[in-house]
Parts: sequence; C-alpha cells; structure tokens
Amino acid sequence: MILTNHAIVGAALAGLTPQQPLTGFAIGFLSHFLLDAIPHWDYELHSRKRDENNPINDDIVLGKAFVKDILKVGLDGTVGLLLSLFLFAYFLHYSLIDVLAGAIGAMLPDALQFVYMKWRHEPLVSLQRFHLWIHADEIKSK
Repeated sequence: MILTNHAIVGAALAGLTPQQPLTGFAIGFLSHFLLDAIPHWDYELHSRKRDENNPINDDIVLGKAFVKDILKVGLDGTVGLLLSLFLFAYFLHYSLIDVLAGAIGAMLPDALQFVYMKWRHEPLVSLQRFHLWIHADEIKSK
C-alpha cells in the first residue's frame, strides 16, 4: 500500500486519542499491518532484488535505481504527511503532534523494511517475518 494511505489512516486514528501522541503513534503503527492485510497494489521498487523462493531474503541494491526509489518513496511519504496535516490538523483541528505521531507511526513499518534489508538483526527479523506474513497478495493492475 502506498505511504500516503498509511499516513492518512494513522493520522485519523491518532485523533481518537487526543493529547496522547505515544498512543497515537502505536495505533498508527498497528494500523499499518491491518491495512496491509487488505489486498491492494504497491508501486514497484526497481532497486529491490527479490528472492522468489524465500521473500525474507529480498534485498535492496544501492545504486541509481535506489536513489530513484528513495525519491519516489520520499515524495509519497511527504504527500501523506502534508495531506494528513491539512485534513486533520488544519481542517479538523487535531493536535499537530497527534497527527504527526499517527502518520509517522503508520509509515514506519515500511521504512523498517529498508533497514532490515541492510541490517538483518532482531527485532527487525521478526518484524519482517510478521510483515510478510500479514501482507495480502498484491492486486495486479491491468
């Protein structure tokens, strides 16, 4: 799922616990996995090297494609944060810190996948296994 969706849902859920940014962050983090359990599409990361036999061995190749992927993911995350701030902090008057906590918490699991691919240690190994397990099959675009 794209980061924009995760950020908006995380920010919205954080609004359920006003003035409790740590709780909002945790709710946002957990919401990531609930959303990933729903069949959806993901955009392709061209720097990702897939292991078709064992996805836990997928890797990221650092190079030109990685730079493009970081720009794409960065734009996606920035749009998610800005839309969350506009919708919830500006329009609905949620606390700025609550909105940011929920949105960042909701996007963090995908960022941790990048970290995992270059630093395969606990608790990232267990988190990656869980992330792969809960992640629904991708919807193929026509």
